Amino acid sequence: MLRPFSEPVLSRRVLFGSLLCVFAMLLSPRAYSKGAVCDPAQYGARADGVTKDTKPIQAAIDACAGRGGGTVRLSKGVYLSAPIVLKDNITLEVTKGAKLLGSPDHTDYAEMLVFRARGQQSLISAVGAHNLAITGGGIIDGNGASWWVGPGGTRPNSIMGVGVFRPRLIVFDHCQHILIQGVTVQNSPSWQIIPYYSDDIVIRDIKVLAPEGSPNTDAIDPFASSNIMIDHVTADVGDDNIAIKSGAINSPGPDSPSSNITIRDCIFLHGHGLSIGSEIAGGARNIHAERIHFKGTDQGIRIKANRDRGNDVSDISFKDIEMEDVKTAILITEYYPGTPPEGDNPPQPITRLTPFFHNIRIENLKAVGSGVAGVIFGLPESPVKDITLRNLRITAAKGMVISDAMVTFAGVTVKAGQGKDIDVRPSAKVLVK
Repeated sequence: MLRPFSEPVLSRRVLFGSLLCVFAMLLSPRAYSKGAVCDPAQYGARADGVTKDTKPIQAAIDACAGRGGGTVRLSKGVYLSAPIVLKDNITLEVTKGAKLLGSPDHTDYAEMLVFRARGQQSLISAVGAHNLAITGGGIIDGNGASWWVGPGGTRPNSIMGVGVFRPRLIVFDHCQHILIQGVTVQNSPSWQIIPYYSDDIVIRDIKVLAPEGSPNTDAIDPFASSNIMIDHVTADVGDDNIAIKSGAINSPGPDSPSSNITIRDCIFLHGHGLSIGSEIAGGARNIHAERIHFKGTDQGIRIKANRDRGNDVSDISFKDIEMEDVKTAILITEYYPGTPPEGDNPPQPITRLTPFFHNIRIENLKAVGSGVAGVIFGLPESPVKDITLRNLRITAAKGMVISDAMVTFAGVTVKAGQGKDIDVRPSAKVLVK
């Protein structure tokens, strides 16, 4: 059965709820660093970049936690470490001039169940904890280069659930009240910062870095998490600058959505852009991005899924966006990573994993030097609905293609170097205001 087209409806109640959550995060009196200051040096840390300081750092965390919470301070030096685990009411402060460096020994990262799939323990993690912070002007370095090449020089596996996935760098699993501020996070073996089924998160004034082309080094991946502020982040990485996820490919469920997420005043350099999906089996709702500058990224705005990994994705907005030399400015597709077949394309049965994209707004976007202006591909059984593109100016080598979608244009200018500026396929409906 086809999902019918309908008039745009932006949930004011959901948007208002999101604003309340943001104000609550900004005005919260919670002080993450109250309590004792615990120095790993008192437990034997050398910070010489050679000796593993794992046990002293963990001893300091445990000591602070035993006193009801406090700050574990890494002062100047290089703290070489295997995985450490944060606990309730702990602030890990990596001061300017200090570096927490991941151990190069792969056997230090225990194989375990991570996100319902086989993986390896992250350098920093917390499970079921609350009131956590990572702060300071220092560096957290995953030392991931040795993980970026598979056997025989091949690219390592990049799909969750296939083999043992490489360690992530920072994972908050079912945690609440999280702050990451001031630090530089870099060179993870795979994904870098992941809130998983977590709530009330502020990520502010940080840099997330990895070499261009380093596999799966996503900067920030909220996964089935809610009430998140990502603010003044510079991401220059080898994969998604941000990827909002909520369920794996072919997930049997149940999966929770990612919701109430605000992303603002960020700079995205190398990377695959600001993505929702593709593993989005729990859905994504009430996500808003504004004042984002993309420069040299592979992709700009991406909302992506497929019949094996989708759900409801709605109440999404992007506003005041600038792009320079982005290969694809806008990509909204329910066929990721493929494209619609040519010729006959009959609808397929709707399942719990059928993606349904609707109530999406993109406004005040300027893109210059793009390879492709845009792609909007819905499924015949689940068209992309209620998309509004307002005040867009895009120059690109190739234009915009739209199929199985209902789109409203208001003040949209696309200039393509070759072919049609805007190619509206027969299955699409476009209203120009």
